[in-house]
Amino acid sequence: MNYERLVKLYDSIEKTTKRLEKTYLVAEFLRKTDVDDIRQIILLLQGRVFPKYDSRTLGVASRMIIKAISKSYGMTETKVESEWKRTGDLGDAAEYLAKNKKQATLFSTKLTVKKVFNNLLKIAKLEGSGAVERKTGMIAELLTSAEPIEARYIVRTVLEDLRVGIGEGVLRDSIVWAFFGDSININYDQEKKIIEPENRETYNMYVEKVQEAYDILNDFSEVAELAKTSGLKGLKSVGLKVGKPIKVMLFIKAKSIKDAFERVGKPAAIEYKYDGFRMQIHRNKDVIKIFTRRLEDVTAQFPEVIEYVKDHIEGNNYIIDAEAVGYDPKTKKYLPFQSISQRIKRKYNIKELSEDFPVELNVFDVIMFEGESFLKEPFKERRKIIEKYIKEENLKIRTAKQIITSDEKEAEDFYKRSLADGEEGVMFKNLEGIYKPGARVGYGVKVKPVMESLDLVIVGAEWGEGKRSGWLTSFTLACYDKEKERFLEIGKVGTGIKELEGAGVTFEQLTQLIKPLIKEEKGRSVTITPQIVIEVNYEEIQKSPTYSSGYALRFPRVIRIRDDKAPDEASDTEMIRRLYSTQRSR
Repeated sequence: MNYERLVKLYDSIEKTTKRLEKTYLVAEFLRKTDVDDIRQIILLLQGRVFPKYDSRTLGVASRMIIKAISKSYGMTETKVESEWKRTGDLGDAAEYLAKNKKQATLFSTKLTVKKVFNNLLKIAKLEGSGAVERKTGMIAELLTSAEPIEARYIVRTVLEDLRVGIGEGVLRDSIVWAFFGDSININYDQEKKIIEPENRETYNMYVEKVQEAYDILNDFSEVAELAKTSGLKGLKSVGLKVGKPIKVMLFIKAKSIKDAFERVGKPAAIEYKYDGFRMQIHRNKDVIKIFTRRLEDVTAQFPEVIEYVKDHIEGNNYIIDAEAVGYDPKTKKYLPFQSISQRIKRKYNIKELSEDFPVELNVFDVIMFEGESFLKEPFKERRKIIEKYIKEENLKIRTAKQIITSDEKEAEDFYKRSLADGEEGVMFKNLEGIYKPGARVGYGVKVKPVMESLDLVIVGAEWGEGKRSGWLTSFTLACYDKEKERFLEIGKVGTGIKELEGAGVTFEQLTQLIKPLIKEEKGRSVTITPQIVIEVNYEEIQKSPTYSSGYALRFPRVIRIRDDKAPDEASDTEMIRRLYSTQRSR
């Protein structure tokens, strides 16, 4: 397939803010796509060359792109930088410069999707001496053959910032429309921008099956290929596989103990909500892997957890859900999440870190055991497996502390005990509830103190002055709009960072984290690719015309960096509206 076709789709999608229109455009494109191209197309529509569960990246910074553009179009890097500053987008700059290039194009050929994808794949795999030069050369090779508008999207894809607004919801529904639309007679009214499936119940069933397949595979390219080649039968055949992480089940917050019982029913299982690090642990005989809730492989960073699993869990083939809680090796007291968060990204001195910041593994669910899926099994049966096959040892591995009760007073006492032990609160679980990957459903809720913190994404900042010169400060925060599938600003924060220094976070370190994510600079202000999630406390949520979310935070304060959360897992606009309407002042 010519790359030009895909680029026209990008351009059409970028020009609309309507989710249904985007879905229609993508669905029509997929319907006409050959099966041999489907996986590469789906990945490129997400601006990726690897599925979401694969933590590998292209590893290309803006400086490398500037060199590639300069090399391709025969102009100085200063000229490229000047155009980047003018447009605010390096992709737009590449498009403009491609139209005005001085260098004649020799030996250029029309780009194909396969050529673009394969070059990007090679770029991601290049390492070692000379890798920067070879990566630059491969990008330049694509740009030399690219039409101006193709150059825009090549640059954005390489920078892993496609900016066309194709989220998971659009891809999921597009797969349904493209490959099952005829069988359920989906009609799209382009004037009213609405869909009219002949049978809404059947339509919802297909959406659910596509979503279920994705929750397990974490790869829309594989889901789309299955849907196109094997239909509903292919989606139903999707099963768990040890070594391939699935989305963990998520829980919404209940307003109170009473509200929690109303949501999950009585009696309920009530467990400690640990202030730790979520781990999905896979074992196939002697091969053990640890994944984060973001599906990143952190096996190497937690060698002691590997030993706990080997020595204390019977069985050779399973997937368990757990929380690693840090503790002080001297006092044996539990520590907050931030104390062990630095271990997530660390590649060196791992043994020393595991001794300085050890963890205890608290197992609270089982997803698969001895080759048998437990996704559809009730929670009370899953808990029995945990209790039967885990040999507990204090400060190494335990089953989550739990009571089963219908009594609100007993639940309240257990909740207070959890807080006194330094944990975040409690989880209420429906005893008959299944394990629903990725979903926040009625099978469980969490109860925490009244103050509900927010997980927000850093999307902007300002260069500091005086003592903070050379550091980024005054961070612009955004929540996530699921419907529009984009980030909306909700305020700025500049305090709380100093208090994190004990956990290894300073303005200087945060600046180093953010620098590679800078998309645009205007004076002291910078725009940042949404990637870093931080947890924030605040005094009140207020209505505000200043920020795109329509809300602002009064006296926001940073609590910690959430290395374990993906940007699209940030607090969403629906949650903001709910918290605003339930504030005491309301």
